Amino acid sequence: MQVLIADDHEIIRRGVRSILESRNDIRICGEAANGREAVNKASELHPDLIILDHAMPVLSGLGAASEIRQILPKVPILMLSMHDGKMLLDALRLLGVQGYVPKAECADKLLEAVDAISRGESFFDIEPSSGIGLSE
Repeated sequence: MQVLIADDHEIIRRGVRSILESRNDIRICGEAANGREAVNKASELHPDLIILDHAMPVLSGLGAASEIRQILPKVPILMLSMHDGKMLLDALRLLGVQGYVPKAECADKLLEAVDAISRGESFFDIEPSSGIGLSE
């Protein structure tokens, strides 16, 4: 499985890469530091899975997911975020994002989410707060 990782913090990208590369069946085909770069690299690389940070500069994760959906409608997207809440989860589902993992649980849940998505399932295995943390 070829994976594109997009997060504006290099340390997060490195951590996600390290977790994913612990598996022989996953290869990182590219990285992006902002939403616009994520869209461009997704269009160029045609990965099997795209992992996006929710809050990125230039173009947010939601904006990037929306544009990627138009270019690559069948490529699954997994969103990472420090935020949760019903509004965010509803927005992700409306965009056709297949999964969500809170960054605080990334070490424990990332591979579980990737496996679920690779089986064609969605992964929203969290108890959202009342919407705190999502700007309106």
